[in-house]
Amino acid sequence: MLSGIRAAVEAFWRIIDLIMALLLAALIVLVFTNVVMRYGFSSGLRVTIELSRLWFVWVVMLGAAVMLRRGEHLQLSEFSEAVMPRFVPILRRICWAVVLVAVLMLFVGAWRQTLANWNNISQLTGLPSGLMYLAGVVSGAMMAAIALVRIFGRDPGPAAHRVEEH
Repeated sequence: MLSGIRAAVEAFWRIIDLIMALLLAALIVLVFTNVVMRYGFSSGLRVTIELSRLWFVWVVMLGAAVMLRRGEHLQLSEFSEAVMPRFVPILRRICWAVVLVAVLMLFVGAWRQTLANWNNISQLTGLPSGLMYLAGVVSGAMMAAIALVRIFGRDPGPAAHRVEEH
């Protein structure tokens, strides 16, 4: 049962990686096409600015959750590991609790902004403006889940859940 859950979680994160790759590729194609059209043909795609901004925000927010899961965010642990090695697991859990509070604030704020802006429809794309803030909701939820696993897991260290490259 536990291996099935672990496989589902790994599949979920592979899907997130795929979504980020597709968004980034689409972003590159869209912006490149707009640049060629603007400088080569004195025209352009009007939706490019809004879509590229929206996709970039989603790539950044999903990427932040992926990096948090992999333990690839910047951390300074040399002092605590050298001076207080016995307290490192406790300190890590405290740090993850701080992360949890921060991402819950992100989640709540982004949720409120999503609801407040959902009925504001963009004139260029026809998409709700709340989609921009929805990235923070999704990312905040994923990062909160990561923090909870790290707080209550056996080893809350950042390398404990690092994804192995195949």
